[in-house]
Amino acid sequence: MTQNKSNPPTGLQRGAPVRARILDAAEHLMRQGKADFSMRDLASEAGVSFATPFNHFGSKAGIMQALSGRRIDAMEARYRAASPPGDAAARVGAAVDIAAAVMLEEPLVSRGVMGWLGTPAPDPGLVAARSAALWALALDDGDGLNAARRSEALTELPQQLAFAFRGVLSFWTAGELADAALAPQARALATTLLCSYGG
Repeated sequence: MTQNKSNPPTGLQRGAPVRARILDAAEHLMRQGKADFSMRDLASEAGVSFATPFNHFGSKAGIMQALSGRRIDAMEARYRAASPPGDAAARVGAAVDIAAAVMLEEPLVSRGVMGWLGTPAPDPGLVAARSAALWALALDDGDGLNAARRSEALTELPQQLAFAFRGVLSFWTAGELADAALAPQARALATTLLCSYGG
């Protein structure tokens, strides 16, 4: 049965902010194995007009970037709540474990989002910058890194760690890396990067 904008699907509250409803609807469709949903399907699922998702996000790629942002927000919130102890290397390791756990909570949705992030988009998103900010948070003041190279490390490592985690995620998304291997492989790569700065 087709949804109309006066009857949002179960679980999506009519009074919820429209952007959140659209993102919730996109996740709902992906949970059902419909990562290739059309914008018309999405509008129907969210109970909004066909133009509304375009007005809020511009394109399906924009929606996927926002869904990636949701995951990064969750990673950051959990990292802040955990407030992991230790030096920069220990905190980055904890951040890797938290980030992997967030992705593994809903693998079908996470793989769908990651698959879309690997395709060209009309407008570049902010996923790389947001991811780098998470790793900068974990690095904090770089305690435990080589003092002579600490400033360079704090400039370079956040982006390198973002690229590294995204690289590991790409193999996981493609099914070449098992769920159980996601965090250990990402940790190994993060450790290699940190070692280059004495961490």
